[in-house]
Amino acid sequence: MEIKTDFLIIGSGVAGLMFALKVAEHGDVTIVTKKEVMDSNTTYAQGGVASVFDKLDSFKLHVNDTMAAGSNLCNLEVVEKVVKNGPDRIRELIDFGVKFNQIESKKGDLKLDLGQEGGHSQKRIVHALDMTGREIETVLVEHVKNHEKITLLEDHIAVDLITRSKRFKSGLIVTEHESQCCGAYILDIKNDVVKTFNAKITLLATGGAGKAYAYTSNPDVATGDGIAMAYRAGASIANMEFVQFHPTCLFHPEAKNFLISEAVRGEGGILVNASGERFMERYDSKMELACRDVVSRAIDCELKKSGDDSVFLDISHKDADFVKKRFPTLYANCKKFGYDMTKEPIPVVPAAHYFCGGVATDINGKTDIKRLFVIGEAACTGLHGANRLASNSLLEALVYADVASDKALEDIKEIKYVKELPVWDEAGSVDSDEAIMVSHNWDEIRRCMWNYVGVVRSDKRLARARRRIENIQREIAEYYWDFRITLDLIELRNIATVAEQIIKCAQLRKESRGLHYNIEYPEQKEEYLRDTVIKRPLSGK
Repeated sequence: MEIKTDFLIIGSGVAGLMFALKVAEHGDVTIVTKKEVMDSNTTYAQGGVASVFDKLDSFKLHVNDTMAAGSNLCNLEVVEKVVKNGPDRIRELIDFGVKFNQIESKKGDLKLDLGQEGGHSQKRIVHALDMTGREIETVLVEHVKNHEKITLLEDHIAVDLITRSKRFKSGLIVTEHESQCCGAYILDIKNDVVKTFNAKITLLATGGAGKAYAYTSNPDVATGDGIAMAYRAGASIANMEFVQFHPTCLFHPEAKNFLISEAVRGEGGILVNASGERFMERYDSKMELACRDVVSRAIDCELKKSGDDSVFLDISHKDADFVKKRFPTLYANCKKFGYDMTKEPIPVVPAAHYFCGGVATDINGKTDIKRLFVIGEAACTGLHGANRLASNSLLEALVYADVASDKALEDIKEIKYVKELPVWDEAGSVDSDEAIMVSHNWDEIRRCMWNYVGVVRSDKRLARARRRIENIQREIAEYYWDFRITLDLIELRNIATVAEQIIKCAQLRKESRGLHYNIEYPEQKEEYLRDTVIKRPLSGK
C-alpha cells in the first residue's frame, strides 16, 4: 500500500505539531505517532520555555548563559538565532491560545510571570504552572485535529526511511552521492500492516532516547527512533556522548519517570544528604542553581561516598500555600507516593533526561540527506553543545519548527514524487515465538548503559559496554530478518542502535566536557573543542 503526502512528519511533540501547522496551507500533511498524539516528551516538560522578556535581561545574557552551559561547544550563530527568535515564538503560542502564567505589573496590566532555573543569570522561564509542555501540546493538538489538510495517524510507528542515491563507478570503486529521502515504511500497529509513504519532504521530530537507560524521566515512547533510522539511512550523527542526566527524579519504587522540576530549586529548594546536610556548596558556588551536569555529578559523588540510595530535595521551608500554588501537579503527585513537599524533604536521584546530540543538521534543520529535515530533541543543531541550558529545549523546538518550515516550503517547489518506490517485503518471515529475546535484550541494554555509560564513565567501562552492545546487535539482526516486525522489536532495534552511537562517540572524546565525564581524562582539552561526528559506512557495519 503506497500513500502519497507532500509532508510526512514522524513524531507528535511540539516540534512536529508546530511544523505541521506552518506548512499545512501549502500541501497535504501526514503526522505519524506511535501511540496517542499526547504521548511525547513535550507533554512531560514541566519547567517552561526560556526567553528574554524582563527589562533586566538581554539576548546577550541568554546567549552567554547558553554558551557557558554548553562548555563553549555550542554553535554561536545557532544560539543567537534561537535566542533572538524566542519572544516571537512565545507570542505566537499565546495567539494560538496557550495560557502562560501572568502577574499584574505596577502599572496594573498583565505581564508574563518569569521563573529562574539553574544556569540562568536572570529570570526568563515562561511557564504554565508546572506543566508547561502539557499546556502547549494540548493547544497545538486541538489546532492540528481541526485542520482539514492534516492527517493524524496514531498507533503508527516508522520502521525505516526510504532513500535513493546516485551511484558512480570509477574503476573498481563504487561511490554513492546525493542521497535523498523519499518517505518511510510505517507499521500500522493495530492492523499489523506496513505501509509505504511516498513523501516530498520528510521531517523527523521523534524526540530523544531516554529509554536507553534503566532510570529516566522520559515516557516509554522515547526510544530514539528518528536518530536510529537516520543513522541507518546514512545521515551524519553528532555529539551522542552528551546525555543530560536530570539531577532530581523522585526515588520511589512505584514512581515511574517522575521528574521533580528544576523550577523547585529555582524557587529556593535545597539539596541535602541523608544526614540533613546541605552539600552543593562543596561542588559549585551557584550551589543548587548550578547547571545540571554539575548537580548530577555532585549527587552521584555523594551517593557513592555514603552508599545511600538517594539524596533529598527540600522546599519545606517555603510558605506552604506558595508551594501548592506554584507546583500543584508536583505537590499532588508527591502526595500520591506519601510525600508532602510542604512539610518534608523528598528523595531524589539523577536519571537520563535529555540528549544534546542527534542527527546533525544545518541552521535550517536540514540533514546531509536531501529532503530530510530533523528538529527537536532528535536533532543536533549546535544549540546545546556539551550540555543543555534548562528550558532551552522547547525554545529550540519552536524556533526550528519555524525556520525548517520556511526552508521546506522553499525546497518543495522543486520536488516531485519519486516513482515506483519499493514496497515492504516480509517474504519468509513468520510470527515470533521467542518474545523473551526482545524483553531480555531490552533490559540488558538499559542496565548496561546505566552501569557503564552513565553520569561518570571510564575507558574500561565504555569498552565493556561496547562489547556487550555489539553482541546484542548481532542477536537482534538475526532475529529481525527472520520474524515479522512488531512495535517492541522496532523499538529494541532502535534502542540498540542509539546505545551503540552513544558509546562510540564517548570513546572518541578523550576529555571531560559538559555532560561527558571520563575519570581518566578529567580536564577539558582544546583539541576536542569540536563536534563528535559519526556516520554509517557504506558497508552498513
